[in-house]
Amino acid sequence: MNPDDQFLARAIELARQGSECGEGGPFGAVIVRDGKIIAEGWNRVVASHDPTAHAEIGAIRSACAGLGHFHLPGCTLYASSEPCPMCLSAAYWARIERIVFANSRAEAAAIGFCDDELYCELNRHFSARSIVMEHHPLAGALEPLERWAANPGRILY
Repeated sequence: MNPDDQFLARAIELARQGSECGEGGPFGAVIVRDGKIIAEGWNRVVASHDPTAHAEIGAIRSACAGLGHFHLPGCTLYASSEPCPMCLSAAYWARIERIVFANSRAEAAAIGFCDDELYCELNRHFSARSIVMEHHPLAGALEPLERWAANPGRILY
């Protein structure tokens, strides 16, 4: 078995374990660096009452905590299914180098997960989204951004 298949198989096993114990949906994730698993996660949305407790988010949080940094260069995220927009965004923020997934978002949609709808929703202008969003400029609102940008000791991420 090649390494991609091996790590994907582990993500799929985590998906099975997590969903069978009732913690959340059938999703698992593994983060690998230098050929070694450095973090794992499975969906815990139901158990934690947290809509952000996706497998990939849990694995990213665990990997960052273990490495003591908010970036994960040189890491590959193995996911049992194509990451949702939130998880994909988190992978970008974490600077994950590569994502390998087993099931497509179409396959997840076939069992009731709306990832594809969310991808479409995010492509709309904020004024056309199903959640009402209003741009409300306020005097002084830029000050925190400007002060942070002017701080020579700021840490970019």
